[in-house]
Amino acid sequence: MIIAVSLAVFLGAYLLNILTITIGYHRGLAHGAVRLHPRLQRLLVAGGNWVTGLDPKAWVVMHRLHHAHSDTPLDPHSPVNVGLLGIGMAQLRSYERVIRGLRREDPELMALSRDLDFELSWLNRSGRWYLPYLLHAVLGAGLAGLVAWPIGLAYFLGMMSHPFQGGMVNALGHAVGGRNFETNDNSRNNLLAAWLIAGEGLQNNHHRFPKSAKFSYRTWEPDLGFAFCLLFETCGLLTIDHRRIIPTPPSHVARAEESL
Repeated sequence: MIIAVSLAVFLGAYLLNILTITIGYHRGLAHGAVRLHPRLQRLLVAGGNWVTGLDPKAWVVMHRLHHAHSDTPLDPHSPVNVGLLGIGMAQLRSYERVIRGLRREDPELMALSRDLDFELSWLNRSGRWYLPYLLHAVLGAGLAGLVAWPIGLAYFLGMMSHPFQGGMVNALGHAVGGRNFETNDNSRNNLLAAWLIAGEGLQNNHHRFPKSAKFSYRTWEPDLGFAFCLLFETCGLLTIDHRRIIPTPPSHVARAEESL
């Protein structure tokens, strides 16, 4: 029973974390592929840092740097530059540099954030970046003490799963996998990362059509994030820019896939 509850708690916390990032930060704020309801966007800006430990403005700016310089020496996190095992530290250092740059109003970073009409979270403006991690550690410890330690651990690991999520996408999604499109970078479609991280592993598709809310191109490519976009649109929480959805494969390609 405890194992089942722990798994459910982990999946719930993990899903909250990844949906905040893939729908809110990524498809919403970074690319405008979905337009968030104003109340949802205000909630995201105010609470996203508390959920994920990541500042929404800094995350968006670092991601836009990644697209602007994908797999070149200026890419903030590319395995081409740092190898698969170096991605975690590269992400952390780049994120810290972006925060410092935004605080001193670096011209390049300000240009990349011109449409973001909100400041860095006060957590990062005041140097209290550690508070979300402390909060989730306390909540996890509380669950461990009041209920069972596996449940508390499951909660903490699920909520603080972003290093794993980002590391897998940025490493495998730019080193291992197939390509549907010729792009000027090394983006790949890694199905393992796509299954585990709500479609984010479909990096080749995404880099070819960055403003598409849908990352999958072929019918068998998984994109749980887009499924939630459709659900949230039905609920009135966001609006998908359907004009920019990745096109369907040509009919002869689709027929060939159906025959497999």
